[in-house]
This record gives sequence, structure tokens and C-alpha cells, in this order.
Amino acid sequence: MHYERPQGHTISLYLRGGEGTRRLGRQMASGRPGAVCVLPQGHSSEWEISDTFEFVHLYLPDAEARRYFAEAFERDARLMVLPEATFSEQPRLALAMERLAGAVRSGESLAAEEAMGEALGLCLSAGVGARPCLKGGLAPHLRRRVADHVEAGLEDALRLDDLADAAGLSAFHFQRMFRESFGVSPHSYVRRRRVERARHLLAGAGAIADIAFACGFTSQSHLTRVFKAETGLTPACYRAAAKA
Repeated sequence: MHYERPQGHTISLYLRGGEGTRRLGRQMASGRPGAVCVLPQGHSSEWEISDTFEFVHLYLPDAEARRYFAEAFERDARLMVLPEATFSEQPRLALAMERLAGAVRSGESLAAEEAMGEALGLCLSAGVGARPCLKGGLAPHLRRRVADHVEAGLEDALRLDDLADAAGLSAFHFQRMFRESFGVSPHSYVRRRRVERARHLLAGAGAIADIAFACGFTSQSHLTRVFKAETGLTPACYRAAAKA
């Protein structure tokens, strides 16, 4: 099997077997239960598979990984590094991937989402600070100022001009520099932050309609549509799963 510079990143865990799998041109080691592989976007690799095995793949679009990196580590998205690994011993990552496989099998969407976040965080934390500061994009203090402005105004109708003013830039230049630093557009970032606030509030007892307005959505149906697109669950189903 040959992979030639595929799009997206891949994290894999061998669940059963794997001794008949080798990565050609790298090492003589073979797969085994518990072995982890991390293959960044754009890698090229060739594999020889001579026996059956079972493993779980987590495929991550580059934009989604960079968005997560920018939010989780408060760093410029362009600083993201995903260290490559082949048949690696990473017990914490292996456990997160094993939980992911179990959650998918049992249809537990919330548990699967949590496991994915943990796995991605463990992979990305290894590369934090691995690159020097970059030119272009938003300076660190401006990224923090814009992020704080978004958090403070989530229940309001945030405008692009307002965000650009917070950074002291024109709307045109702000959009380009924001995407470079956060890995997503301002609209996508605000939408994700609103969903994150809704997730937090859904752990309480507030009415879903009230939560929708508190997070800047125009109606409960608006929240439901966006929330399901982001998480795969409706707010009501998410609340039920969180309390189960």
C-alpha cells in the first residue's frame, strides 16, 4: 500500500495483530497491538501488509487541526507541528485512541468527541514551541485581544468591522491575517466559540431557547442547526448524553 502526499493528518492505533505490517524504507520493526503511528499531511510512505489486523484511524483535516491548535495552545496556527511516528510507544495516546474506537463502536458520540480531542491534544503538545515566531499574521497580543473581544461579545451580533477595529486593521487585511494566525476564517472561529459556550451551558438546567440567545444565535432552531453541524448531535441529545 502506497500513500503519496495525502491531504490531512492521520493518527493510528493497532488494536489487534499488526505483526505482518512493515513500513518500507524506514525500519525493520513491524506493527503490534498498542503501537501508534502519526502521519502528518503531505507525507509519503509505502507499507507491506502480509497478515490481517485491526486498527483505528483518526483522519484530521489540516484546517481543523490548526484551529484546534490555535484555540487549545493560544498559538499562531502556522506554528503547529505534528511530529511523525511509526510503531511508536505512546501509552497515553494509545489509551485515548482505544477509547475512541470503543466509543465509535458503541455509538457514543460525545465520548468519541472527547477522545478525539484528547488524542489530538497529546499529538500537538509534542510540537508546541518547535518553531520560531513567524512574520505576518496577528501579533500574539492582538490574537489575545481579538479572542477576548469575541468571548465578551458572543451573545451579540459580532461584525467583521468590530473585530478588525479591535486589532487596529482594515477588514480586508484583518481577514487574511486572522486566517493565517487562527487557521480558520473569523466567521468559522466565532461560530465554533458559540458552540463551545452552548456545550458548557447545556450542562446546566437552562432552557435551550435561552441558551441559544445567550450564545448569539437568533433562535433555538438556529442553534440546533449549527450545533448539530459542529458536533453531530442536537442540543437536546447532547444534554442527554452529557447527563447519562
